[in-house]
Order: sequence, then C-alpha cells, then structure tokens
Amino acid sequence: MKALRFAVIGSPVAHSMSPGMHAAAYRALGLPHVYEKIETTEAEVGARVEALRRGEFAGLNVTVPHKIRVQAFVDEIDARARVAGAANTLVRGEDGRITAHNTDVPALAGELVRLAEKQGAETFRGSTALVLGAGGAARAAIVALASMLGVARIVVRDVTFPHHAFTAEMRGALAAIGARVEIVAEPLVPARSEAANLSAIVQATSCGMNGGAPGEIVADAVGWSTVPDRVVALDVVYAPRSTPLLARARARGLVADNGLGMLARQGALAFERWLGVPAPFDVMRADLEASRSLS
Repeated sequence: MKALRFAVIGSPVAHSMSPGMHAAAYRALGLPHVYEKIETTEAEVGARVEALRRGEFAGLNVTVPHKIRVQAFVDEIDARARVAGAANTLVRGEDGRITAHNTDVPALAGELVRLAEKQGAETFRGSTALVLGAGGAARAAIVALASMLGVARIVVRDVTFPHHAFTAEMRGALAAIGARVEIVAEPLVPARSEAANLSAIVQATSCGMNGGAPGEIVADAVGWSTVPDRVVALDVVYAPRSTPLLARARARGLVADNGLGMLARQGALAFERWLGVPAPFDVMRADLEASRSLS
C-alpha cells in the first residue's frame, strides 16, 4: 500500500494534537500513512491547496486563522461549511477537485448526543439551546443545533450584543438548507430565568482556555439556578480539562464535558472522508487523553 501524506495547516500550528491522533489511528489499522503539521502564513494558503490539488497531499485539515480564507481556493464548499462560514477539512477528488467541509459541525452534534445519552437525541428536537459566543465555533454550534439536532430556538449571548446582522445572516443561511430556527441575541449576562425547555448549553469562546480570557466571563452569563436538570453542557475548550463553566454545570448536577471529544470526532470524520473507512474513534480519543495527561 502506498503511504499517503496528510497535514494540518495553520498559524501557529506547533501546538496541534492532530498528528499524534491520526498517527495512532494509522497504527491501529496497519496503515503506512503520515500526518504532519505545517506552519502556513496567509499568503501561503493558496499554495497549500494547490499542492493538495496536485496530489502532494491526500487531504488537509485547516485550523486558525485560515478556516475562512481557504474557501476562496477550493472548487466546492459543502452546505454546512458554507452556512458555518468556515472549513476545516479539504477533500481531494480523483479528478483533483477540492471540496471544503466543516467537520466541527457534526462533531459538535455528536458530542451533544453522547452527553444526552440518558434522555436520547430527541431531547433536543423543538427545544431551546444557549450558545455563548458569536465567533466561528459559535457558528458551528448553531448549525449543528439547528440542522442536525432540530433545536427550534437558539439564544446567543455575546459581548458584541446587539448583533442583529449576525442573527439575520444565520437564520437566512440555515433556511437555505432547510433548517428553520429562531435565533435570539442577548448580552453576555444571565437570564432572570432560563428557558423551561432549555436542552443544551454550548460554550463556544476561548474563555477559560490556557492563555485565554478568564472562564468566569462566560460561566457568569448563565442563570444556573433556573437551568433545567435535563440540560447538557459542552465547553469547546479542552485545555485545561475543567473550566469555570464546567465546574458550575457539574455543581448544578448537569452532564457536562470539555471539547476533547469534539476534537477527536472532527478528526475521525476527516479521516473517514479521506480514506473511506471507519475511523478508530476510541483510539484517537485515547491518544488525545494521553497527550493531555502529559502536558
């Protein structure tokens, strides 16, 4: 079997855990492939995509700050990536055409379903969800909640309130792919009473991340005493393992987790798009867990 070459491009990219996760998957399946991390400036993004088109790579992941810019160099953009406004996985067809995907969207949906295992995935349908933040991760969360989980109403709390253009844009883009949802913008403060049909809280900012803004900024934006018992909470931050938001959610008795599972799922989904075989998700997640314990 020919060894294929994969990579993640971004800047900075030295901290990326993706090479170890994919290498673990290749070992588990006896595959000879390699996965690299390549520091890439804004000016170099187009050249990296062209290298993929020529077959120098068999697939690319894209991380910050290039998830938006990279879409200008591909031949096709998957519907969910278009709505999310960002792409993190590039797939090369046999004819060299490049399609951009956003595997963060299904990965986030998959993590929420896992967390809601006791209630079942139907707990989200027709419910309200709370998203903290209005950046790229928040957009992915909104697309996942509306288009994959059937949430009917999404409350977006962010420091940029009021952001009417953002909510109008998201509603319109989601409607174009058949997902109709009410999106409400609110300031980053707790509600006097959270929605009685609230099903999920997604923390989609860098607050609480190592080197980021304090996690209390978003943890304090939830009215925890009025959050229903059935709610699940997902914090996209995975370093450190626990954040102020997760601590508050668990103290309230909620099922909650960090973003490590989401990271593993998006990698597994990219693996499957590139190679057409099921990814060893548990192996990939275990490698990330081991890497975190050593950091």
